Amino acid sequence: MRPILMKGHERPLTFLKYNRDGDLLFSCAKDHNPTVWFADNGERLGTYRGHNGAVWTCDVSRDSARLITGSADQTAKLWDVQSGLQLYTFNFDSPARSVDFSVGDKLAVITTDPFMELPSAIHVKRIANDPSQQIGESVLLIKGPQGRINRAIWGPLNTTIISAGEDAVIRIWDSETGKLLQESDKESGHKKTVTSLAKSADDSHFLTGSLDKSARLWDTRSLTLIKTYVTERPVNAVTMSPLLDHVVIGGGQDASAVTTTDHRAGKFEAKFFDKILQEEIGGVKGHFGPINALAFNPDGKRCIHCSSPPFCVAS
Repeated sequence: MRPILMKGHERPLTFLKYNRDGDLLFSCAKDHNPTVWFADNGERLGTYRGHNGAVWTCDVSRDSARLITGSADQTAKLWDVQSGLQLYTFNFDSPARSVDFSVGDKLAVITTDPFMELPSAIHVKRIANDPSQQIGESVLLIKGPQGRINRAIWGPLNTTIISAGEDAVIRIWDSETGKLLQESDKESGHKKTVTSLAKSADDSHFLTGSLDKSARLWDTRSLTLIKTYVTERPVNAVTMSPLLDHVVIGGGQDASAVTTTDHRAGKFEAKFFDKILQEEIGGVKGHFGPINALAFNPDGKRCIHCSSPPFCVAS
């Protein structure tokens, strides 16, 4: 196995996303410029220029025609993947933290951070087939809990929205009415901020990572805790193999946050766990900073992990 090293961003990376076919990789970073790469060889194809703040997340449509990005500049933008043109800008009163296309790409869920007197919020936007017909009004607005919502994704068949963030509680919302349907149990749930959330290929379960040094596997419909994976450092990113029963966890703390007593916190390694047995089965070293983003190629044969300083390793 020969890893591919990708360098291109000037600031720490924040998020990674493969397209459905697995031939393109999209990366977000604090340098304001989302970037697209050839997944096979790591060649940089281009950047999407227009944001004026850190870009936190992105998602790509099923046909790889459109990209949506959420940024600290209080906007979410729609892009034409091939040309790099901005198609539309959704403006908010606070930073846009998380974005996710629905199945069918007719809707997008966007979360915004608490800011000044504003609480966190979940916005559902309708995505027009013709960009010239796109409007900015929300189909649904859900006022979120106290603290930031770090991730929100669509549940099975777009009937629900799953969110998680700083208050460590995972919530499932009705995507039609905005009604809160379920909350994770505080006893079995995370104890600190949930940093990341990843769905299985069939949407039947999802994985969360937290600063409480664990990742947890949940049933999507019942929100029952299935498995727990314990590591020795805060978890910043999680992903699951679409091919094998493998869970990958990445994290670590910046050098400024590592105390002399917690000498293990500075370890920067992507760790592989057996999804069923919950045992650590391997790891990939080579990073010199915390791992902030992870993604599996849809073919299940390659996993990519990115860190700060900003570079990616495909293994």
